[in-house]
Amino acid sequence: MSQVLRHLPLPQDPRLMVGLNTADDAAVYRLNDEQALIQTVDFFTPMVDNPYLFGQIAAANALSDIYAMGGKPLLALNIVCFPDCLSPNVLQEILRGGADKVLEAGGIVAGGHSVRDDEPKYGLAVTGLAPPGRIITNATARPGDLLVLTKPLGSGIIITGCKAGLVSGRAAQEAFAAMSSLNKEASAAMLRYNANACTDITGFGLLGHATEMALASRVSLEIEFASLPFLPETAEMARMGLIPGGAYDNKTHLEDKIALERKLKPEELMTMFDPQTSGGLLVSIPPAGAEKMISDLTSRGISGAVIGRVKPSGEKIITVV
Repeated sequence: MSQVLRHLPLPQDPRLMVGLNTADDAAVYRLNDEQALIQTVDFFTPMVDNPYLFGQIAAANALSDIYAMGGKPLLALNIVCFPDCLSPNVLQEILRGGADKVLEAGGIVAGGHSVRDDEPKYGLAVTGLAPPGRIITNATARPGDLLVLTKPLGSGIIITGCKAGLVSGRAAQEAFAAMSSLNKEASAAMLRYNANACTDITGFGLLGHATEMALASRVSLEIEFASLPFLPETAEMARMGLIPGGAYDNKTHLEDKIALERKLKPEELMTMFDPQTSGGLLVSIPPAGAEKMISDLTSRGISGAVIGRVKPSGEKIITVV
């Protein structure tokens, strides 16, 4: 997709604060000195059998782009592809799951659009607001910042393991809970403690989205493998080779940008390329703020871990230690 987008002309309107040029999570348009409009769209095929849960996960994933920019979701429109061979009750449950998650975010679902398709697909176009001076992008990480990750990794691997019937019920439920949870509190915490930059971790995996942040910010990032949080049974599934094809695509695209200073097993390396569904926020934040942010999130029962640091631009964009 990036190969296609790079051939499109870049908009020159000064009111467009964030557009195509930094591979950020959403577009941002300045309305006036007090308000900036944040817009995003995301949808995908089911990764779980439960239609209500699928709706929740898809909605949380789309809303995450607004939270990554430091915004508040306001309005959402459904995007639906649905086959005639499935019961309308399935679609009703998907939409109900999405609507409940938008309501939890404090937003409104106000319609949408549907088409017939051979495979179900669902997601949202979301509009949010934030003060122009409080927009958080992926292009402002600063050397000396620490990197905070707010959800455990491994959802792509766990989903693959579930399809093979090899993931325990407990591990599956923990993964589904993480994927369906909003990044609302994590976003509020990063704003409280003066984060410099943020992106959410989705289809390009941890190293893919970290690379986008580093390139946009013109810095290098150091990732500590031993500090990475993973969903239960991720390592076991990876050892069994239950790694989604998207992880290998990510590796092929990114491996020349990454230096390994730590000896890793092949399956350990692949966990960092694992495409995430509705993953956490990767936040670049000064050390004092990182400590306060994690303490704040922990007190609310939300995951948070320091997984690395920001360094001046170097030969390799990402170094894993």
